[in-house]
Amino acid sequence: MGIGEAIAKAFAQEGASVVLLSRDAARVEAARLRVGFPERTAAFSCDVRHSEEIDRVLALTLHHFKRVDVWVNNAGHGLLDSVAEMDMHACHDMFETNFFGAVSAMQAIIPVMRQQGGGTIINISSVAGHIPLPFHAAYSATKFALNAIGKAARIELKKDNINVLTVCPGYVATAFAENAVRGSELKRVRPASARGITAERVARAAVDGYLKRKREVIVPWTMHIPLKLYQLFPALVEWGMGKMAK
Repeated sequence: MGIGEAIAKAFAQEGASVVLLSRDAARVEAARLRVGFPERTAAFSCDVRHSEEIDRVLALTLHHFKRVDVWVNNAGHGLLDSVAEMDMHACHDMFETNFFGAVSAMQAIIPVMRQQGGGTIINISSVAGHIPLPFHAAYSATKFALNAIGKAARIELKKDNINVLTVCPGYVATAFAENAVRGSELKRVRPASARGITAERVARAAVDGYLKRKREVIVPWTMHIPLKLYQLFPALVEWGMGKMAK
């Protein structure tokens, strides 16, 4: 869905062989057909909360394509609620997908990339991994954690010719909000003028970041402004978010 499908299509258009993963086998096969290039794409069911499923699809990928040059960690969902009221089971479940699923995948793919002489891991994070969002706090926490582990791993893996790229989109026009788990305090912090960029724009930024072996990509570039404001004037940004919460 959304960013994941757009990234698959962007890499396929660059000539890559692509494997698409989703918990829903029918959904991921439909996405593969939309991506096109049937002779060099494959689709498998996989729930990243279970490491044995990651191992299975990795083995299938190596069987079909012999190597993995790029691994994209994009699985994730949101939790809309306050810290005081959020359901802890829902919070744990989100961390299992958004963070621990990505870490499990990294641990599975790193030995493969070491053996083949290099590769790239792309973690799809969020601007919410730089600025904590009220009423999305647990989601922000998963992305802060993903940012930290990806950037630390990049340093650890440089000697192995493995780059770890962290992609941080701002508002994206996808069904993310509709598919988020909803709690009892449903307030959103978003400027009325922010309509969101397309998933295709995020995908293009991810491919460009991969080709340039960057450590981080923030998209759109205008998101650098609130990030810098938060670094320099956190109280001002927090005041603004408090005003926007509704």
